[in-house]
Amino acid sequence: MRKGLPALLICGVLAACSKAEDAPKGRVIDCAVGGSAKFLPECFVEDSRVGGKRFLTVRHKAGGFRRFEMVNDGRGVVSADGADEATAQWSSQGVLEVSVAGDRYRFPARMKDDAPLP
Repeated sequence: MRKGLPALLICGVLAACSKAEDAPKGRVIDCAVGGSAKFLPECFVEDSRVGGKRFLTVRHKAGGFRRFEMVNDGRGVVSADGADEATAQWSSQGVLEVSVAGDRYRFPARMKDDAPLP
């Protein structure tokens, strides 16, 4: 039993460190992931730019993530990675609801009346 104790203590210390480092960062948004019907404030979104493009990376509380590219054609965002396409719908309350393969996200945003078309 004594041989396993140091290994167990090391594992416990490493787990505690990794939890603090792995905590999602960014603004909190409401999401319903994994087919959930209920939206909860459990996703975190980070903005980034690559060249002239702007991206939103949404991280799930459980560790998954999705990346979207912001577009100016009235849709709001499109999928930036993966095979699953995103569908987006604007609400009258200024919320962009985006769905991808059973995951849904609510981005607080405003639809521009003068958004340029491609």
